[in-house]
Amino acid sequence: MVRRALGIEVFHRTLKSGCRIKDRQLGTATRLQACLGIDMVVAWRVYHLAMLGREVPDQPCTVFFEEVEWKALHCYHYKTSVAPDEPPSMAQAIRMLGQMGGHLGRRLDGPPGTHVLWRGLQYLDVAVQMYITFTCSPPSRIWRSYPEGYLSHPQAP
Repeated sequence: MVRRALGIEVFHRTLKSGCRIKDRQLGTATRLQACLGIDMVVAWRVYHLAMLGREVPDQPCTVFFEEVEWKALHCYHYKTSVAPDEPPSMAQAIRMLGQMGGHLGRRLDGPPGTHVLWRGLQYLDVAVQMYITFTCSPPSRIWRSYPEGYLSHPQAP
């Protein structure tokens, strides 16, 4: 029998494996609390994205993504420099983001999970910066629930 994880379990797994809260070595409880507060918002946002893709797949992806984000996602996925006028649906955006994060999208795979979406968001951050650079539009301020560069890969020693 396959057991489905409850929402709170998925949130905590995202917090543990995505944010890697066990790897934090901040020295004091105050610093750890501040970091944990940010990590919890980030984990919730990734979990929220996964749930939006499952619960409202037909809504436009602007429910979650800013215009520059979904346009960069579309251009990256379809390898084109011209973004459409209308945003894709939430399901389409989740599928594109999942593929960026390594989801294979086979028939029986199911929708992308939080771990794959986490990785996809890391790559999307870079794709957005490149989209802004190549479209020569002035850098827009994107509202994020995490600090700039927070989702970037750790540097190898």
